[in-house]
Formats: sequence, C-alpha cells, structure tokens
Amino acid sequence: MTTRSPNRRRNGGTAVKIVVTGPFSAGKTTLIRTISEITVLSTEKDITDSTRSRKAETTVAMDFGRITIDRDLVLYLFGTPGQDRFDFMWEILGEGMLGYILLIDSSREDSLDEAVGILAAFRKMARVPFVVALNRAVGLEPSDEDRIRSVLQLHDDVPVVPCDATDRESVKAVLLALLYSVVDHIDEPAAVRA
Repeated sequence: MTTRSPNRRRNGGTAVKIVVTGPFSAGKTTLIRTISEITVLSTEKDITDSTRSRKAETTVAMDFGRITIDRDLVLYLFGTPGQDRFDFMWEILGEGMLGYILLIDSSREDSLDEAVGILAAFRKMARVPFVVALNRAVGLEPSDEDRIRSVLQLHDDVPVVPCDATDRESVKAVLLALLYSVVDHIDEPAAVRA
C-alpha cells in the first residue's frame, strides 16, 4: 500500500481519511465520539468473555466519525477493532489513509505490548505519517517517552502525545499533531522518504 493523495469533495474541499487504531480498550471509539460532529457509526457488540476486560462492548468492524476543519478540509475518522481476531479489518480500513493515530492506554502496561504488533501491521500496510497518543496520561515524563519510543522503535520525528480521549481539546491536539506530520511528510523530498 502506498501513500495516497487526499480526495476532492464535490464542493471543492478536500476529504482526508484518518485511521484511529490501537489495542483493545485503548479508547478509540471514545476518541472518535468526543471529536465527531456527526453521530458516530459504531459496530460495537457485547463482550461475552468477562475475564478479558473492564469493557462491556468491543468494536468488531469499525467506528466512523467526521470533523470539518474548515470549508476546505474534512477529516473522516475510521476506528479499527483492537482485538487480533478482527485484524483483517485493519488493512481494509487502512486503504487510502493519509495518516493514523496509534492510541495506547497508558494506565495498562499490556496496552503498550499489544501496540507493538498493531504498529508492525500498519507499517507494512503503508508508509504514511502517524502519531502515538497516550490515553489517560496526565503528562509525559522524558523517561516514559524514551521507554515508549524504545518499545515501539519510533523515529525521533514521530510525535508521542499524552491525551484524554474524553476531552475535545485534548483530542484536537492529537489530530493537529498528526496533521502537522502529514504536512511535513508532503513537504519532504521524495528521495528522503524512500
């Protein structure tokens, strides 16, 4: 899969596909619901295995939301399922994305461990900009950021952003970090990206 150009909308604006991915119960659906200007289309089903999670529901196909940045730019947000058994949806939802958010629950150590495999799958899929967002993180200590960068093998130019998926301003900060990365990626000479 390769980097794709944004799609033109009928009114002349640009529609950009952003994927929100991450481990099970990281807060992907909540993040999209917090920022979306439309009612989020969600495919959540009740969980029958109560030993796995605090959650009562899980996304089985996708979540879909939309946010208009201005009259010339609309972001379409697609949330992936976090469980490995639904990983076939990752590539389907990743098709045509301009960038993605890897959301991790900073209060659960296993969330970071699970993120390793998800990030590997997305890196194989497309060479597009992404950010790592740490849900339920009040701040980010340099030692914590170093550990996250080491575990995920992140380049220095990949933003690691603490966030609260229930707070609109916090989610905006994550989306802005991703959009700045996308702009930097577009402005980068092709030889550097190769």
